[in-house]
Amino acid sequence: MDRCIVLVDAGYLLGAAASLLAGEPSRSRITVDHAALIQGLRERAESDTERPLLRIYWFDGAPDRVPQPEHRRMRVMPRVTVRLGALTRSDGRWAQKGVDAAMHAELTELARNRACSDVVLVTGDGDLLPGMMAAKEHGVAVHLWAVQAADGDYNQSEDLVAEADERRVLDRAWIIKAVRAKEVGGVCAPPPVPRPEIAAILSAPLPESALAATTDRPAEEPEHVPAAASANGSQERVPTSKGVPTPKDLAALRAPGTQTAQQPAGATLRWSSDKGWVDRPVAAESPEAASLPTLAQLTTAEQRWADREEDITTVGGDPYEVGQVFARRWIERLADPSHLQKLSGMYPRVPHRIDGELLRYAARFGLLAHKDDQIDEHDRYAIRAGFWREIDQRTTAEHAPAGD
Repeated sequence: MDRCIVLVDAGYLLGAAASLLAGEPSRSRITVDHAALIQGLRERAESDTERPLLRIYWFDGAPDRVPQPEHRRMRVMPRVTVRLGALTRSDGRWAQKGVDAAMHAELTELARNRACSDVVLVTGDGDLLPGMMAAKEHGVAVHLWAVQAADGDYNQSEDLVAEADERRVLDRAWIIKAVRAKEVGGVCAPPPVPRPEIAAILSAPLPESALAATTDRPAEEPEHVPAAASANGSQERVPTSKGVPTPKDLAALRAPGTQTAQQPAGATLRWSSDKGWVDRPVAAESPEAASLPTLAQLTTAEQRWADREEDITTVGGDPYEVGQVFARRWIERLADPSHLQKLSGMYPRVPHRIDGELLRYAARFGLLAHKDDQIDEHDRYAIRAGFWREIDQRTTAEHAPAGD
């Protein structure tokens, strides 16, 4: 078949781009316009091979192979297929597993089935050498593309370079069409001027009642203490020198006749991956908070489909942005405007039912997990800050004078 296929090792492409533009291979140091990057790869491949493009395969790693926001957006682009390997943590660093094997299998299968006449490989890993040789034996021309090295040296396997039929370098001028280095100390998507109280809320100390409890508690007291409600609505547990209780300990606590002051009879034990077991009261919300509708109750089946499409194609997945999107949808679908005023009056605590739904929505974007194998509290704060920012803007707009 007289057509070309592009196989991209995203770890190599973006890591090398980060080294070139930001001085280190961390992908967190760059921002990527994936639509522009894919378009650039397509145009360059068709120009270099003089063949029409069949497909671009994007190989990347993801925690538990769960698609991240960029993967969700890319896999619905025309002529793009996303293949995910595992992303595991070793010695404090993330490493891809299975990506090279997947590229090797795809390359040899495409060549064996004569799916194309030319293959473009954007990679530097010598593990792909056997696949490259097999493709050549099936009559496929192999084009090897490199990202310009930051130090001017090779950033590809020498054997891979020697075996390729054609070689090209994606230089800085080409890379910066779709990739930018972040400002040092900047954030991925800086929010507008934030509500002034948010910073104070996030840095507020524990309530005096919680501090008093830690002062009065005997040294030998076990760790099963009620969690204190922080100002942002999350549960905070005062750390102690004791370890996290075992299931056996919890079973003993739940046994009849063993209720203690540290575990009220009406409490429900729930697991928090970074705080251990915590106690949460069964009925913690006021009737007013319980009367607020959830987003799921306000959303029709048609809107649910539209939301999913927007999440894939438009929402970037920045925690602050996720909170804003959720709040915007909730506000726009309210039939009773008084609910907005009720919610605004509950600031800064997000009602439990809505807060849980908000965090579950954020989880779709790969947030709240896989950050040093623990739930990332910074993301939670950013999600809720974005939520309250949107609520604040809408309530402010409603009360603004007509002439403003």
